[in-house]
Amino acid sequence: MRTALALLGTGLLAGPAAAADLTVEVEGVVGEDGEVRADLYADAETFREPEQALRRGAVPAREGTATFAFDGLEPGRYAVIAYHDEDGDGGMDRFLGMIPTEPWGLSNNIEVSGPPAFADAAFELPEAGTEITIRLND
Repeated sequence: MRTALALLGTGLLAGPAAAADLTVEVEGVVGEDGEVRADLYADAETFREPEQALRRGAVPAREGTATFAFDGLEPGRYAVIAYHDEDGDGGMDRFLGMIPTEPWGLSNNIEVSGPPAFADAAFELPEAGTEITIRLND
């Protein structure tokens, strides 16, 4: 019995970690040029650094709504940046390297006047999974 309790205490008897699915609906796509992109972040240190996103998704732009599925995630806190890459160059175009010039949006649909913070855009992904909606602005 002591061995079983010791193993349980170290997590060796625990089953596999739960996998949660996240669906991201990106609303407000105007036009069919380029792609709609969604970058998923799991922490503040990598937030807003596309090459360090936990996962990235891209779909051809179609008028209306784009849908992304991020499957098999660990339950926890995440944030998403979505944008319409109208020119299809693989990144969000910015004026002076800071101000987005292509339609974009954040999880929680927060409005910002400066660089967005992970804490403001973060949401909890439960073990059962969830769906979020992001509205693009420009």
